Amino acid sequence: MAENQNNNTNESDEIDLGQLFKMINNAFNAVFRGFLRFFLYLKRNALILIGLAVLGVGIGFGLKQILSKKMKIEVIVRPNLESKEYMYDVVNEIQANIKAENEDFFQEMGIEVENLKGFEITVEPLGDKKSKLEDELKYLELLKGLDISGSVSDIVRNEILERNSLNHRIIFTYQSQNSGHEYAQKIVNYINSNPYFIELIEIYRDNAQNRIERNSALIAQIDELIENYTQNLANQAAPQGESRIVLDNEERMDIRALFDLKNDLIKDMEVKKVELKKQTEAVKIINFGKPHEVIKPFFGKKLVLLPTLFIGAFFLWSIIKYLNKKASELE
Repeated sequence: MAENQNNNTNESDEIDLGQLFKMINNAFNAVFRGFLRFFLYLKRNALILIGLAVLGVGIGFGLKQILSKKMKIEVIVRPNLESKEYMYDVVNEIQANIKAENEDFFQEMGIEVENLKGFEITVEPLGDKKSKLEDELKYLELLKGLDISGSVSDIVRNEILERNSLNHRIIFTYQSQNSGHEYAQKIVNYINSNPYFIELIEIYRDNAQNRIERNSALIAQIDELIENYTQNLANQAAPQGESRIVLDNEERMDIRALFDLKNDLIKDMEVKKVELKKQTEAVKIINFGKPHEVIKPFFGKKLVLLPTLFIGAFFLWSIIKYLNKKASELE
């Protein structure tokens, strides 16, 4: 009895494996037959598909030639006095008013809304130095624990912030070649017409100028002290190895400290003069580019989209035709 049961089990396993291989073989045959049917379908309709593709490319190329060419102006700017957020907000505001065709908004700039068709303005950063800036600011925090003067710390901080301040690119795209450059200039002037930043720039420049004048006065006094010490040096011998000299009825003075203070003041003046040159507007224009044509790639959206739509529509029509045929057979 046991031997009969084992024989039946082995025969059952062999039958199950045979059915499994047969099912796999049938599946592969079905996939292969489906592929052959699709290949025959493409072969029968090859001329139609090629014709639709050529027609789509031709129409797309024609539309590309018919549509007016776009021009572009790129303006490299640097926001000053934490005006980056303001710059992005005002650019978005201008673009929103262009889409809304707000005549009152552009009338103040002397811009005709009718000439703004196809006009766009965007802004983007030129690089990403956030991580580098954070590392260098951490280094600056370490300098605070060292025995250095406040003016040197300010100079280092200004230098770090200056080197890591991101420049931005304001991009103007337009179709009207006559007024595009003029309108771009007017929009940039509008961006820099904010009363708050105008007043802030004026205060900043006044403070910097006053600081330069005070530093110049201090340097003149230091030069006078050093000159007096030099003139009296011959009459009063200083001990060797010391950098201090004493005049009659005067306290001991450290000449080396005077020279260090003078150098710090000179460096501070140099920084302030550079800042006065740069801090003239809220959004400083570094380079106002020349108008140039927007070069579009040959295989643009229209050249690819239209053939795809035509071929897709043909496939959809074929599927509907096939389903309609099968539905008729059922009837």
